[in-house]
Amino acid sequence: MTVRLRAHHLLCLLTYVGKGYSPAFTANYDVVVERLAGGEDVLIVSGPDDICAPLLNESEPHCLGESAAGRDAVAAQDVADLLGRPLPAGARLELDAATLARMREAFSSGLTRKACPGCEWFELCGAVAASGFHGTRI
Repeated sequence: MTVRLRAHHLLCLLTYVGKGYSPAFTANYDVVVERLAGGEDVLIVSGPDDICAPLLNESEPHCLGESAAGRDAVAAQDVADLLGRPLPAGARLELDAATLARMREAFSSGLTRKACPGCEWFELCGAVAASGFHGTRI
């Protein structure tokens, strides 16, 4: 099986501690994280992904907005630069322990946070990173 992720969710999952937009969103995110922790690989997608699914029934889901797409473009470039390979839609990625550790180090240093300013979760993610990623679910 494969988890479909938009590029900026590669950053969001680094600090996921069980908080989200709604109980349904959080329950779904927990399932996605369990799948990743179980070894499923990632398929980079353009637009809404497996994490977005519970939000798509809203009248105006932010997942479809330009701000989310803009974050994807910036995050894809930052993570691609970090990993030394392009991450266009259709690329596959394995989030093993070494890759997650490398991504967290880059996130903590600010190297891969260019997509984050303006996000409502910015402060929470910063606090989680500052805590050494204490309580993260993956």
